[in-house]
Amino acid sequence: MARRCGAALLSFVFVFLLIVLLVWAILQPKKPRFTLQDATIFNLNISAPNVISTTVQVTVNSRNPNSRIGVYYDRLDVFATYRSQQISYYTVIPPVYQGHKDVNVWSPFLYGNNVPVAPYNGIALAQDQSNGAINLLIKINGRVRWKVGSFISGRYHLHVACAAYIPIGNSKNTGIVIGNAVKYQLSQSCTVNV
Repeated sequence: MARRCGAALLSFVFVFLLIVLLVWAILQPKKPRFTLQDATIFNLNISAPNVISTTVQVTVNSRNPNSRIGVYYDRLDVFATYRSQQISYYTVIPPVYQGHKDVNVWSPFLYGNNVPVAPYNGIALAQDQSNGAINLLIKINGRVRWKVGSFISGRYHLHVACAAYIPIGNSKNTGIVIGNAVKYQLSQSCTVNV
């Protein structure tokens, strides 16, 4: 009797794993792809003692490469960092569903008024500005769910990092002046972890 139960259990586990493998092979799930299209700098100032004020608008697009899987973005928080230190507050993107092979474009404003930073980051930002280029990292953290047919998965953490190399104030400046701001076309692919 014990051998029959063991054989039945082993058969059930084998069939279950085979079904999971087949579903995965048919769907071939892929992570969404994010691109940082541009950044518009309205304000990026360092003041004593080591305080940064930031106003930046970024345009980010997300593409769902899956032909059979939709994506629910339940919560997305966008913020800017400089040398691993957050320099803007979280900007929340409202929840949205992204269908098969669909593209969403967001243009959030990232604000940070008098954000304290480490002394070495204040010095580094001042040096980078005088050298004519700064490296910001635009981060998006959130939660996603996957939709296959009528089945909706549980929530998964989404971490996106978009490098923004911004050539400010140099002779090869590629920015477009818009009123009191400068817009930089970037078209940078982002790293995505789910």
